[in-house]
Amino acid sequence: MKKTIIAITAALILSPTIALADNGDHNQKHAKLNYTGPVTTTTIAELLKDTSMFAEQDATIDGRIIRHIRKDKYLFSDGTNEIQIELDDDISLPTAINETTNVRIFGEYEGGNTPEIEVDRLQAL
Repeated sequence: MKKTIIAITAALILSPTIALADNGDHNQKHAKLNYTGPVTTTTIAELLKDTSMFAEQDATIDGRIIRHIRKDKYLFSDGTNEIQIELDDDISLPTAINETTNVRIFGEYEGGNTPEIEVDRLQAL
């Protein structure tokens, strides 16, 4: 009986702690989601309409990574235009890709002298 009371008491004490351990950020990006349904995409031309240094917007674009520039910088083409993208070390795919592989990038477009997209997620098509 004592063990049951101790277990119930411990559960009552720990429950609020566990519930509050959630950081409350319910808008986190779910990078591991493997959604294959329709997605609204844009074009590089649309993004490049605003190249001011304050330009920022979410971007989803289909195309190919056509060249490695340096470190984490690559050149991306949607078949019509090209833009620099930044792929951090945490971006990965289960298989290797090359300049002929069609991919979808999800990221944030930033204008400026060298407009680029900081890639949050990469999906092979």
